[in-house]
Amino acid sequence: MEQNKKHPVQESLKENTAYLKESLGVDKSFDVMQVDVKYADTEMALYMVDGFAKDDILHLLMKFLAKLKPEELQPDMLKKLVHTYIPYIEVETSDDLDEITDKVLAGPTVLLVDGIDKAIIIDARTYPVRGPEEPDTERVVRGSRDGFVETIVFNTAMTRRRVRDRTLRMEYMQIGRRSKTDIVVSYIEDIADPDMVKRLKDSLSKIDTDGLPMAEKTIEEFISGRHYNPFPTVRYTERPDTAAVHLFQGHVCIFVDGSPSVLITPTTFWHHLQHAEEYRNKPLVGTYLRLVRYVSVWASLFLLPLWFLLAANPELLPEKYSYIGINDPGQVPLIVQFVIIEFGIDALRMAAIHTPTSLATALGLIAALMIGQIAVEVGLLTNEVILYFSIAAIGTFATPSYEMSLATRLARIFLLLSTALFQTLGFVVGTLLLILYLARMKSFGIPYLWPFIPFNFRAFRDVLMRAPIPLKNRRPSVLHPKDPDR
Repeated sequence: MEQNKKHPVQESLKENTAYLKESLGVDKSFDVMQVDVKYADTEMALYMVDGFAKDDILHLLMKFLAKLKPEELQPDMLKKLVHTYIPYIEVETSDDLDEITDKVLAGPTVLLVDGIDKAIIIDARTYPVRGPEEPDTERVVRGSRDGFVETIVFNTAMTRRRVRDRTLRMEYMQIGRRSKTDIVVSYIEDIADPDMVKRLKDSLSKIDTDGLPMAEKTIEEFISGRHYNPFPTVRYTERPDTAAVHLFQGHVCIFVDGSPSVLITPTTFWHHLQHAEEYRNKPLVGTYLRLVRYVSVWASLFLLPLWFLLAANPELLPEKYSYIGINDPGQVPLIVQFVIIEFGIDALRMAAIHTPTSLATALGLIAALMIGQIAVEVGLLTNEVILYFSIAAIGTFATPSYEMSLATRLARIFLLLSTALFQTLGFVVGTLLLILYLARMKSFGIPYLWPFIPFNFRAFRDVLMRAPIPLKNRRPSVLHPKDPDR
């Protein structure tokens, strides 16, 4: 530790303030404040960032310090200040000016005292924060309405409220040479595989970058690799109850300050198709909802390529199923129609994101009535293409994971193009390549298609059917939990 110090705190207040004034840019940044004070005939200096410091707490502390007399601080001034005369919970000391600089920029207030070769760090900070609200993409009919926010301590508190296990660990780290972003690695020590936890923390500690501009998304790209793989290898959630369930199963969660999304690792393909709504209903109803979702996801991926194959090759259809084909192929080739509508739906989705809420309904009406109907009338699109693409789009929106829905959309385009180029062979080989690609994928050493590949009957049964709550203490064996059936 001593060798790593670059600028130790000196007993001279002037030397310390001269260094901090330069490193913090006190005269260059309006929001970095240096407050020079004198209490008990001793020169002191307070450093803080305007907007992070709690005015009422600091005002109370200054009132306590103002009442001190010189003889009350002697001898052992540091010990008396920290343990007696600064009435606050989160108080620590540091003798490294570089560490102190980082602390001030993170939000805590630092007190330097003339004659003491250590600084007192008072973690009286607050962040601008919105109230916990139900996430838009993870709504439930019944259930909790609170969701994660952009402040990391609020998120860890909401998680610990649901997981009161004495072995729940919240390990703090900082990532980013310049951003010094706070992250927390959370897991239940009595359940999670220690090797997996160690491997994940090692991956996080090796991240070398200026900052995390996209918060948890930047972390995912560093720790998961395979940047050209559209399928997500981690799961995002903004629901504390969802994070708690995965902790009980043996997963590891990563909280990133500044983001309301929590990373859940490792995950399989099936994790992205599950939703809290299934467990807010009876097991039979939950199983039905899950199967409907699976069918919808299958339709979003395979329905359009399969219909395109049958429409382009009517001889493949039996006579009684001839209505599945296309009555009027129109002037535009089918594959071009699919490309147009794929791009059009994505453009509409992006337009909806950037459209004010008050105009969103009008945008939907314009897209559905004007663009869709007129496109059919002028011959640009056919009714069958719009019908089957609408079914596929519903399946895409029924996917709980936004990242998975985008990945299946790209996979669908790949299957469409391979089918258009090579007909039946293209559809069969494209489907086979997609399955092989998913089967070879791994999420932090966990097979992506487990328990389908490699097959595990009990786990696959739990994937297909929503197991009753009393049986949900069975933890996935692929995670190597310490107590699999408790």
